Amino acid sequence: MTLFEKLRCLFTFGQGVALPLPEITADSTPLPLFTQWFEEANKAGILLPEAMSVSSCSQSGQPSSRMVLLKDFDDQGFVFFTNYGSRKSQELAENSKVALLFHWNVLQRQVRIEGSVEKVSQQESEAYFHSRDRGSQVGAWASKQSQKMSHDGELKQRMAKYSDKYAQGEVPHPEFWGGWRVKPSYIEFWQGRANRLHDRVCFEKQDEAWQHFKLHP
Repeated sequence: MTLFEKLRCLFTFGQGVALPLPEITADSTPLPLFTQWFEEANKAGILLPEAMSVSSCSQSGQPSSRMVLLKDFDDQGFVFFTNYGSRKSQELAENSKVALLFHWNVLQRQVRIEGSVEKVSQQESEAYFHSRDRGSQVGAWASKQSQKMSHDGELKQRMAKYSDKYAQGEVPHPEFWGGWRVKPSYIEFWQGRANRLHDRVCFEKQDEAWQHFKLHP
């Protein structure tokens, strides 16, 4: 983080607390509010405002969470990319229910999202894969994500192997790597307020239409 970004974070710390929530009308949907908050998190100088927690659950009921980066969002959902052989992908394939969490501490805001996942199209995965830097593309081939290493130098050896293999030309998109789209059924916007009387504005999808309500803090 640059000095300017640090100063911008300091200047905007807690700024969201003083701001009123946008007006929520009967026909309001959550995407415009998320877009506004996401843009404000970017402007606040937050490092990686696109970072979000992804929580999945195994068939045995054991939940697990990890941080990933949001790469796209629209009316269809929220997209991130990963190895389809990873623990999270295996759990999402077994149990499509998922939860996301954005935490923008500088603005004292959180966004909680619950829903289900689906894989993005092969074309979307390929397009994003080839937009990454070459090192990350090769790294996707080298890493057997979430699998135990046979020895400490295994990853370094695999990186050298695939760096040599794809030294020339385009790095091919691995079939085992791609995107997940989280299709939301519930989105909660949490805004910190004085005396812990926080705002909790919630949207819940019922029969393909969004209903909204507030929760006690």
